[in-house]
Parts: sequence; structure tokens; C-alpha cells
Amino acid sequence: MPGMENETLLDDDIRNELTVLYRGAGRHYHGLDHVEALLALWREHRALIDDPAAIEAAIWFHDAVYDSRRNDNEHLSALLAREKLAGRVPEDRLERIVAMIEATATHTPPVAGNPQGFGDAALFLDMDLSILGAPPAAFDAYEEAIRREYAWVDDADWRKGRAGVLRRFAERPRLYLTDTFRQNLEAPARRNIERSLASLSG
Repeated sequence: MPGMENETLLDDDIRNELTVLYRGAGRHYHGLDHVEALLALWREHRALIDDPAAIEAAIWFHDAVYDSRRNDNEHLSALLAREKLAGRVPEDRLERIVAMIEATATHTPPVAGNPQGFGDAALFLDMDLSILGAPPAAFDAYEEAIRREYAWVDDADWRKGRAGVLRRFAERPRLYLTDTFRQNLEAPARRNIERSLASLSG
């Protein structure tokens, strides 16, 4: 969108508050390094984004609430974004940000019928899943970090649960929604998932 190239919806107070959350105990993957990795991808693909400030906000807020024992982290993170950003942006723009955050629960675009929001949502979700297509060593480190976040789960339940998550990804016709990410990461992501599933069943 014209005039939005250098816009931000986050002030220093919000960034500092979120930084504290991302540095919380037990965040072995869903921490500040994850946010910084997504921000690097956001900068790299900025020319493809219609509303850069909205995606920047979604990146900062999407894992703001994270507790591996809960199943509503995405919803709570979206609620926090709504609270902190209310009054800063028009309601329809805030709704797009909130919808992108909520969509990380299933990694399904929330606005398929809205051309204005679909492209940005697809890019954001692909950025969030980019780790699946990382080089093997980085992917393995990611898997180990996720296991540490679920240290309270016994090994048998972990293997079953994690394999279920990865199989659901493997069964998708496309892991990545955008041509850019699909061309670069689809094949390595599927290889990583296949390796991980073999390890989990071994």
C-alpha cells in the first residue's frame, strides 16, 4: 500500500513488553530468536507485501502468549494484539492482523475470500513455517527445541503426538501457500518431515 513502506504500528513500550514475554522461561523455540528470524524474512520479502506494518505486528504478537500445556495460545495472543493495538489502526486493519495471528493455529489462510488480505496472510503463514524447509541441521535443532518445550510429556506420548502433527503437514497438497516459498522450501521441508517421522517411529 502506498505510503506504508516505513510505517510501524508498534512503539518501544509494546516492543519492550513483548520482548519480556518472548524471553520467558521454557521458550526454547518460540522465543525472541523466532521473532527475529521472521522479521528477517519480512524484510527480505517486503516487496511482495501489501501491508508491511500489519505483518510486522502479526510477527511480534503471534506467539506472545505461549504455554505448551495450553491449546489456545494463538487465540490469547490475538486477544493481546487486539488489546494493545486498539485505537492505533482502523478496525478492519486490526481484524486482518488478529485473523493472521489466529490462523497460526492451523496454518490455513483466514481470508481466502478477501484478496486484500489473502496474499499477506499467506506470506505470513509461509514465513512461520519456513523452519520446516531449513537445512537439516537447523531443522533438527528446531525439533530438539520443540521437544524441550514439551519436556513434561513422556517419550511415548511425544512420539505419537509429534508424529501426528507432522503427518498432518505431510498430507497437505502444498505445505507453502505462496509460489516463492513453495519453490524454495517445499521439497526440503518434505524431506525434513519424512526424516523426522522415520526417527519418531524408530
